[in-house]
Amino acid sequence: MAKVEMKQPIVQEISDLLNGAATAVLVDYRGLTVEEDTKLRKELRDNNVAYKVYKNTMINFAVKGTEFEELSQHLAGPTAIAICKDDATVAARIINNFAKSAKALEIKAGVVEGLYYDADGIKKIASIPSREELLSKLLGSMQSPITNFARVIKQIAEQNEANA
Repeated sequence: MAKVEMKQPIVQEISDLLNGAATAVLVDYRGLTVEEDTKLRKELRDNNVAYKVYKNTMINFAVKGTEFEELSQHLAGPTAIAICKDDATVAARIINNFAKSAKALEIKAGVVEGLYYDADGIKKIASIPSREELLSKLLGSMQSPITNFARVIKQIAEQNEANA
């Protein structure tokens, strides 16, 4: 079997992961202990983020001609890729939070919703709350005036009853 035929399924696997992905983040995992790596992988897996280590050339072939093509400039040294199809910020948030305690983990770059970001940009993306948090804040801010209005109406009604 030729080398190209052996590599094609791996490139196809990466392409399939990237197809329809909201986020792809490249990291340098050099220096992580097995325990740290296992903990990171579990946290990512629990949040529906695919995290795999591939050869840089395989990632390079897979990203050619896609919205993730700009990541190819960061394909040097050990590289792992975290891909999420659902939430645009979860991969960046988990990796950034993990990198605070595991200094060996280094964010290289990423693509979020089709836009390329360097390491600093990914760290800023990581500070954005999750979709669920944003929706709950929106709902809370919408409910607050209604709740206050209802409370005032109730107090007026009680006051009118007391005066009657």
